Amino acid sequence: MERLNTKLYLQNCYIMKENERLRKAALLLNQENQALLSELKHRLAKSTTATGGGNNAAAAANRASPKPGTDAALPAQAGGKGKPAPKPK
Repeated sequence: MERLNTKLYLQNCYIMKENERLRKAALLLNQENQALLSELKHRLAKSTTATGGGNNAAAAANRASPKPGTDAALPAQAGGKGKPAPKPK
């Protein structure tokens, strides 16, 4: 019984470490995504003012942006042992 507990404990430690690594990767990807979205909006706004166009390009950029909170949940990564990603609450 103690051997099983030790094995489960080590598996749990590994899972927690992997979870932390994935959280950091998700945070970096989210930051990169936000920076790219900001740059896209800036470029679209700049191009619409240069052409004298309306706000259609900025509205299109806003429609393309992800809904808040949906970018935090990543799909199951390769090597995830075939388990689906948990559903957001």
